[in-house]
Amino acid sequence: MKAATRSASKGMKRRVRPKGGRPRKEGVDRFDCGKIKPYETEREVKSVAIEARMRIHLGINDNSEAKKQDLAYASSVFAGYTLGRIFLDGNITEGQRKAGDAFGEAMARYYSLTGIPFPSARAQSLFSIAGHDGEVSEDRAKRARNSTNKMMELTGALLQCIDGPQVRQTILNVVVMDHEVLRKMPPQQMRWLKRGLDKLQSHMGIAD
Repeated sequence: MKAATRSASKGMKRRVRPKGGRPRKEGVDRFDCGKIKPYETEREVKSVAIEARMRIHLGINDNSEAKKQDLAYASSVFAGYTLGRIFLDGNITEGQRKAGDAFGEAMARYYSLTGIPFPSARAQSLFSIAGHDGEVSEDRAKRARNSTNKMMELTGALLQCIDGPQVRQTILNVVVMDHEVLRKMPPQQMRWLKRGLDKLQSHMGIAD
């Protein structure tokens, strides 16, 4: 009798125990199994990113206060990195931005193929900065040599500029290290940045 009472008591506790965790999301598309469809998750992630950009880069905490140009700024792919934000601010041309992006891609390829840790966690995934491991194939070794030669070629081009060392370092700090503080760099440093981007644009044959 006592055993039956204890069993019934446990059953009641299970029925009345409140459910924990977050409430079920409403108004989203789901598969038959109940899983939220990927594009809904992507939309949510993008919304969070845009809100963060509005708050950090524009000082807007409420989307209702945002103007159309503010929303366009925060939604742009260029708002996700320092050189892109400098472009959106109107301080460099599209050709200069493209040159900086191409330089950044060349440097990322160099770090990835040579196994040298990427110097900036902001500019690359934390899970990808350790370089390669294990044996190096002949094809990979060839690509590593090519990427090293490309890096040296582009770095050499920057050093040919007036104030070459300062130009090169400014380009590295903005494009590779992605230092946000340099978005508001002083005029002299901005001249070094533009000088370097112009040199890269001309060297790589990138049109405006």
